[in-house]
Amino acid sequence: MSNRALLEVIALDAQDAVAAQAGGADRLELVTDMAADGLTPPLKTFAEIRAAVDIPLRVMLRAADGFAAGDVDALVRDAEALRGEGADEFVLGFLDETGGPDMVAVRALASALSGCRWTFHRAIDRAASRDALRKELSGLPGLDTYLTAGSPLGVEDGLPVLLAEAGRCDEPGYEPRILVGGGLTLAHLPVLRGAGIDAVHIGGAARPEGWSGGVSADAVAQWRAVLDA
Repeated sequence: MSNRALLEVIALDAQDAVAAQAGGADRLELVTDMAADGLTPPLKTFAEIRAAVDIPLRVMLRAADGFAAGDVDALVRDAEALRGEGADEFVLGFLDETGGPDMVAVRALASALSGCRWTFHRAIDRAASRDALRKELSGLPGLDTYLTAGSPLGVEDGLPVLLAEAGRCDEPGYEPRILVGGGLTLAHLPVLRGAGIDAVHIGGAARPEGWSGGVSADAVAQWRAVLDA
């Protein structure tokens, strides 16, 4: 099991979570409002999902569409409330007006999370410089993953970047795990796995009926099978 690749699935509710776990998901990303690309879910939803499944949950900290942090104090309060409910893994990512990481917001949340593990999400794909962003965030407590497609246009466009970054894992700023998501298809998996990338993230791909329908355990199981092949 030690070299099993990680499959993370977006869950909006407990029904999604149960289906994703049944299909072989290793971890869930919890969000609400996919029309805004995923915002912080209500405490009640987190509690229902936590009670329904026993796999790790990473909870989104994001108050509005886009990559600006907005009210950082409110985000910190959300983080503290979620931790009070038992959340111990998170997802966040904010850029400033120059396209660099919003270090005020990110540091404030990293401090509120007190060492909890967290993912810096696809804001990296919109950064002015991916390399500079990684180096600025390097060493922040809890940061263990980047969710990225390698490009704002998706994995098909970003594949060369992902493969190049996978080869730099010993360099400062490149130690966090690469979690690939955003326009990812089953056809991409052999190339990614061949490059040593061992973590993928799916949302719509787990939902044959689109975002209006729930996660399909069968769809997740198909990803699990190809990932493990």
